[in-house]
Amino acid sequence: MGQDNGLVSVPSRSSVEETVRRLEAAFAEKGMKVFAVIDHSGEAEKAGLQMRPTKVVIFGSPKGGTPLMVAAPSLAIDLPLKALVAEDAEGKVSVTWNSPEYLQKRHGVPADLIKNLAGAGGVIVKAVE
Repeated sequence: MGQDNGLVSVPSRSSVEETVRRLEAAFAEKGMKVFAVIDHSGEAEKAGLQMRPTKVVIFGSPKGGTPLMVAAPSLAIDLPLKALVAEDAEGKVSVTWNSPEYLQKRHGVPADLIKNLAGAGGVIVKAVE
C-alpha cells in the first residue's frame, strides 16, 4: 500500500469493471451507500478521445459523514469519499483514495471524529484482495 500527498493506493488483481463491482458490494455489505460511479474513460470515448479504463466510485455514509461536516464544514468538498479505480499503461489496476489523516489535516477535523472515515480504507483493501 503506497501513500503520497495524502493519497493511498493499493493494487487490484481484477479489471477496473470487476474492481468497481467488488467495491460496490463491499460498501453495501458495510452499510455504506454508493452515490455514483463516474466512468471517465467511457465519457472520454463518447467525446472521441481515448483513455485507459478509469472510474471513480463515490461512496459514504450520511450517518458517519454528517458529524464531520458539522465540525468542519469545508470537509464537504471531499465528502462523500471517492475511490479512483484505474488501469495504467501496463494494464495494472489500482484503487486510490484520500487518507483520513490527510483529510483531518486539510480540514482541521477533530481527531475523535476522523475515525468515522478510518474504516473505508480497510473495506477497499479487503475488496481488492
